[in-house]
Amino acid sequence: MTDIAQTDTARTAAQMAGSGKGILAAEASGPGLNRRLETAGVAPTAESRRAYHEMLVTTPHLSEGLSGIILGDETFRQALGCGLTFPETVASQGLLPGIRVDAGFKPLAGAPGEKVTEGLDGLRERLAEYAALGARFATWRAVFVTGDGRPSWRALCANSHALTRYAALCHEAGLVPILAPEVQMNGGQTVTQGSAATSAALLSLFGELHNFGVAPEGVVLKLRMVVPGTDSGETLVPEDVAAHTVRALDGFVPFRIGGIAFSSGGQGLAAAASNLAAVLRNAGSWPLTFSFGQALAGPALAAWRGEPGRVRHGQHALANGVACHLAALRGAYRRADAQRYALG
Repeated sequence: MTDIAQTDTARTAAQMAGSGKGILAAEASGPGLNRRLETAGVAPTAESRRAYHEMLVTTPHLSEGLSGIILGDETFRQALGCGLTFPETVASQGLLPGIRVDAGFKPLAGAPGEKVTEGLDGLRERLAEYAALGARFATWRAVFVTGDGRPSWRALCANSHALTRYAALCHEAGLVPILAPEVQMNGGQTVTQGSAATSAALLSLFGELHNFGVAPEGVVLKLRMVVPGTDSGETLVPEDVAAHTVRALDGFVPFRIGGIAFSSGGQGLAAAASNLAAVLRNAGSWPLTFSFGQALAGPALAAWRGEPGRVRHGQHALANGVACHLAALRGAYRRADAQRYALG
């Protein structure tokens, strides 16, 4: 990677995570998105998926609260009713177009119950194609389960190696890699177990990045905030969530990193915004932002319902959610006002 390319990716990473704006994760596709559409009463067709994403990306004033939007492969290749492609439309809104490039998860051999993310085959060529189509960054997600001795060292090493190879290929293509080592929080694990698993994932990942010579300035890390498992019976106030989250990062994530984007991890809009605001009050010197998907897009889909006459309702819901989290980034979020924030 040349010095010029390294400078470009570092500059883009700073724009993504250090601009005081968030990132919309709208890359949902396939069976997962189809289920969400059906739940909202929308037929799960290619056209309805296209219309759904068009409703999202044409929301007015998004660039006031977002720096970029992550799309899936199907959407990235589609066009809006006006004839512009989705990457062209996102860029015309003053936003950075991003693309999810991993191929999903498969069982990891020798590690029962654990998974490894696939998609490295042919990735160099796909990244070059996405860059030509307008992508400025990419994302790759790894999943780690906790409890009963997990995540195992085998799962940590396998996924960290894949994330690092992906990151190096992104830099080669001039794209900023979002690295998303996601610790699952949907079981009975305690917040202490979740924090330890997050630290282990980060220790493994940044060791591998260092070995490969991947410059942290051109990387954005995407993490779940550390919360108890949904079946653990534990409840935490935002300040406790922040303390566990910062503790999990401290000593493992270099301050030179391009940025850290926190995901909602299944939290509702108000809880995610409250916890995000607390993390920002307690974090150190990392550039911090949010990269939320369902917490933002879910209310928009429910308000839209696939009806052309309700596009503005869906866009209002999205704009409200973005404005809530923008307020959290700026230290001005009040949960009591969650339904009254607005862009523009």
